[in-house]
Amino acid sequence: METVAIQTEYIKLDSFLKLAGLADTGGQAKAAVQAGLVKVNGEACSMRGKKLRPGDQVEAGGKTWQVARR
Repeated sequence: METVAIQTEYIKLDSFLKLAGLADTGGQAKAAVQAGLVKVNGEACSMRGKKLRPGDQVEAGGKTWQVARR
C-alpha cells in the first residue's frame, strides 16, 4: 500500500486519482470512476467528487493507496 499525503482537510476523488498518477486528466479520472474501476474503503465508488479524508483507502488497477495528512 502506498501513501498519498494531502495538505488540506480533504481531496476529491478525481483530484486524488490525478495526484496518485492513476489519471493524467480529469476526463480519464471521470471515466475510470464511472466505469466502476475505483473502490473507496473497499466499496465501488461512482462519485468522482467524493471527498476523501486522511485514513481513507483507494483501490484501482490492482493497487491500494491510503490518504494521509502532510
